[in-house]
Amino acid sequence: MALIRWEPARELRLLNSLFDTQTFPQTATRRWIPAVDVVESDSHLVLRADLPGLSEDDINLELDDNVLTISGERKFAHEERQGGYYRFERRSGSFRRSIRLHEGVDPEAVTANFDRGVLEVTVPKPEQPKPHKVQIKVGTETHAIEGSESSADAEPAAA
Repeated sequence: MALIRWEPARELRLLNSLFDTQTFPQTATRRWIPAVDVVESDSHLVLRADLPGLSEDDINLELDDNVLTISGERKFAHEERQGGYYRFERRSGSFRRSIRLHEGVDPEAVTANFDRGVLEVTVPKPEQPKPHKVQIKVGTETHAIEGSESSADAEPAAA
C-alpha cells in the first residue's frame, strides 16, 4: 500500500475551485502591489512604476529621511452583471512602495513624470566626497600632502 502525503493547502485550492469568484471574491484577499524598476547610472537613479488606470491625482510621492515612498489607491470599478459568467482578475486597493536612497540626496532635485500609466522618478545622486589637501608647515617651508584613494598611487620607497 502506498502512502500519500496529506497537503491541506492543495485540498483548499480544490475546494475553492468548486465555488465561483462571485461567491468568494479573491479581490478582497489579494493586495495589489505595482511593479517598480530601478535603474542606476553614474549620475542618477531612475525609478519606473507601472500604475495603470491611475491619474497623477491618485498618486502620492514623498521623500523623507532618504526614503522615497510611492503610494496611492486604485479604486475597484463595480460592474453590473447582465447575465452569464464573469470574473475579476484586475486587483484594486491601496498600495505603498518605499525605496531607500543614497545618503545626501537633494529633495529639490528630484523630478517626477507621469505618462500613459507609468510614473518615472529621477533622483540625482549626491556628489561623493573628494580628498582634501592639508598643508603641513615644517619650520619655514610648507609641504602639501594630498589624500589618495589607494596606496598603489604612492611611489615606492627608495632602498
